[in-house]
This record gives sequence, C-alpha cells and structure tokens, in this order.
Amino acid sequence: QVQLVESGGGLVQPGGSLRPSCAASESIFARSTMGWYRQTPGNQRELLATITNAGSTTYADSVKGRFTISRDNANNTLYLQMNSLKPEDTAGYYCNTAPGSTRLWPWGQGTQVTVSS
Repeated sequence: QVQLVESGGGLVQPGGSLRPSCAASESIFARSTMGWYRQTPGNQRELLATITNAGSTTYADSVKGRFTISRDNANNTLYLQMNSLKPEDTAGYYCNTAPGSTRLWPWGQGTQVTVSS
C-alpha cells in the first residue's frame, strides 16, 4: 500500500511563493503519472497539475503560468512550485495518481496553504 506524505505548506502573503512536496513510500511512484490536487471545505478536490514519469506536464487554467509541477523519481518525491499566490489559492493540497493513470492510492493528510495578508 503506497503511502503519501505531503509537506511544505504554510501561511504566505498574496504574491508570495511556496513549494509543497509529496513523498511516496514505494518505487511505483517513478512509473506513475502523478497529480497535485487541492480541496477547500465543502468542495470536491480540484486537479491542478499532472506530470508523467517522463516529465510531461498539464495544468488547470486556474494555476497555469503560476504553478510548476516537478518530480524526483530517484527519491519518490513530487513538488509543486507555487508563485504569485492569491487568497483563492487557500486550500489543503494533496498529491495522488493522475486521472487515467493507475488507480488512486490512499490519500495523505495533505498540507495546508493559506494566502492572507
């Protein structure tokens, strides 16, 4: 059973940057298309970005040009560089396999990002 552990969230002012990361417990990570998701209370998880094992990426319109997804397959780690943060980016951020890839793994605890002055 793959375990996912997200970290690197926090409180940041509008316009600031954060770089959450997601560590996977199994090497199957390196063969999987991965995604970053976010969720606010009462809403469904929103897919933000995906990355294939070869490094091809896709982005939701809401984050395109501001967020960058990347991965370190040798260390089973996924990253999300978040720039030009807005208050509406405030959410819990989670990683998991991307839609159309292998089945979803158990969700981690997520990492909270709060954008506020």
